[in-house]
Amino acid sequence: MSQATLKELVVVGGGVAGCTAAIYAKRYNLDLILLEKGAPGGQTATASHIENYPGFPEGISGLELAERVHKQAENTGVEIVLGTAEGVERADGHWRLLTSAGPMETLSLIVATGASPRRLKVPGERELFGKGVSYCATCDGMFYRQQTVAVVGGGNTAVDEAIYLSDICEKVYLIHRRNELRAESYLQERAFARPNIEMVWDSVVAEILGAEEVSAVRVRNVKTEQIREIPVNGVFVAIGHEPQTQWLEGIVELRDGFVVTDSHMATSAPGIFAAGDIRDTPLRQITTAVGDASIAAYSAWQYVVRLRK
Repeated sequence: MSQATLKELVVVGGGVAGCTAAIYAKRYNLDLILLEKGAPGGQTATASHIENYPGFPEGISGLELAERVHKQAENTGVEIVLGTAEGVERADGHWRLLTSAGPMETLSLIVATGASPRRLKVPGERELFGKGVSYCATCDGMFYRQQTVAVVGGGNTAVDEAIYLSDICEKVYLIHRRNELRAESYLQERAFARPNIEMVWDSVVAEILGAEEVSAVRVRNVKTEQIREIPVNGVFVAIGHEPQTQWLEGIVELRDGFVVTDSHMATSAPGIFAAGDIRDTPLRQITTAVGDASIAAYSAWQYVVRLRK
């Protein structure tokens, strides 16, 4: 690839972190590409209602916020290319990003590919995906109007999805491996106040049952080892996320799959920065992703300026 096609920055990921990084990088007048794999928004787009993002006192849906941020990136003139990152390698003093859309040569990279939903890895989960098994209540919840569903998990996402589904479904079982939730207190209060949400404590899903579609979940009590079958029409899994970093193995330092950075969002590889949920960080929120992204863009700009000189 010729020097004329060498970009100063490629941002990988079209979620809130990636779009924010691209917006800031454009303000620094960097020549950049934003690589996104499909529908914009990342995990933000799956949140039913966001109440803790500054500037929206009445709250905002995750999808609307994600679309607004993506539109803002477009309005700044960011060049957006559809594709997925498949690998990265050093080439003549810069980086060559291998993607499904073809190789890209760049001086710097900002990795903001987020994380994908963690699977239960139990019998029936893979076979019934899309046939009652889902990882996004706001995406698929309307298919289960006036029906019975189960949500698996005990964190913010799981409880938020259970509350959202309780407005649609006749009955919602919230299955959690402990005897108390990990979600923020205001979400717990809302969940406990919903009469059609039933807690299934100290339990894990052992199997998802069904022939052509989900018909029940088989759960095991972790204290008594008792097995119970709960008839449901759908199962929504919300047990966390796994970082999309397979393509970075051997290039940057990873910890439990997440990218290790310093306070400048710099990784162990020169010119590669990271932002958002993909980072090894104690808190994964939209606010932290936006902060990460603005710092990463600034750091990338400084890195490119040094190379220009």
